[in-house]
Amino acid sequence: MTRIAVTAASGQLGAEIVKAAVERVGKDRVVGLARTPGRAEWLGVEVRPGDYDAPRDLERSLQGIDALLFVSGMDAPERRVEQHRNVIASAKRAGVRKLVYTSIQGAEEGTAFSPIVRSNRTTEEDVQRSGLAWAIGRNGIYIEPDVEYVETYARRGEIANCAGDGRCGYTTRPELAYAYARLLTATQHDGQVYNLHGERITQQQLANHLNDAFGTSLTYRAMSVDAYRRERVAELGEFLGGVIAGIYAGIRCGAADNESHFATAAGRDHQSWAEYFGALKSGARSPGARNPTLIPPKNAI
Repeated sequence: MTRIAVTAASGQLGAEIVKAAVERVGKDRVVGLARTPGRAEWLGVEVRPGDYDAPRDLERSLQGIDALLFVSGMDAPERRVEQHRNVIASAKRAGVRKLVYTSIQGAEEGTAFSPIVRSNRTTEEDVQRSGLAWAIGRNGIYIEPDVEYVETYARRGEIANCAGDGRCGYTTRPELAYAYARLLTATQHDGQVYNLHGERITQQQLANHLNDAFGTSLTYRAMSVDAYRRERVAELGEFLGGVIAGIYAGIRCGAADNESHFATAAGRDHQSWAEYFGALKSGARSPGARNPTLIPPKNAI
């Protein structure tokens, strides 16, 4: 019986992928890995230790696993490359046969986000050279943070950033999870790198969707990259503020305006933004969800 493991199972994306994998193959064939296993027990699957800085523990946790999805780490770029190499090496020693990696889209040069993008490209190369079967997804930008930020936008009356007129390939975690569950379980995707996102939209189009869903009257105001970076750094600190500004600078220069391979990976089209925001407007379901989902505890990240 093929068994699947998913790292970062206590995180938002990892948890969604666990749920999608369970829906596809059943909970007895899915194992969650988490740095703190107790934070993922609510998922109802076996949970094992999964700290990227503890390769021997990872090797033990990956015994009996055939296919491993590992979520890109959140550490500084230079550290995450080594952490990802720990995951790959542990998987090989444990006898895992296939790796699926959640990478990202973005500008590889010229923005404060670029070092993170380059670190992901390095891991992509490591995965491809691992000697194992592999598949790689490059995630679009999550749209959920903008939805969660709508009250702040409403107080300000606007969305203001440095993306300008650039189009962004947004996505949602449940949609990504649906695609990744298929990358894990279908051999036709082996050896492929897929951009995973939905319809590409501008910031003004995003504001229009939020207005329709929440009854707001948001407009979009374009800022310079330098001005937006100063604003983000003042609020979030040098590292995180710079990264956020770098993401929007990448949108501005077209680095998020890529062809989507979602339909090829998932076997269906990405959820439309009309459907997604329509569901938010009706209040029928959680943001991004097409199917009923388990509700995570408050301490799940």
